[in-house]
Amino acid sequence: MEENIKKAIDNYRKYAEENGFSLNPNEKIVEALAKSLADRKEKFGEEYCPCRAISGNIGEDKKIICPCYYMKDDIRQTSHCLCGLFVKET
Repeated sequence: MEENIKKAIDNYRKYAEENGFSLNPNEKIVEALAKSLADRKEKFGEEYCPCRAISGNIGEDKKIICPCYYMKDDIRQTSHCLCGLFVKET
């Protein structure tokens, strides 16, 4: 695994722990999502959620930058964020 992907995953894990949830226990999914987020950052300048369409409207697209700060309650209520990177602690 590339060093920058590993570092990103560590940062996502820390963010999850600080906010009362976890990373998806499936490491292959986490790695694939981290790579997709890195690709989007390189292409678009931000880590846009890989399962969402980018509109080009900066205000609207701000809501889909990972980690999705707007999804914290949804993670706690529905058990995961939209792409499945973050999951509710069990």
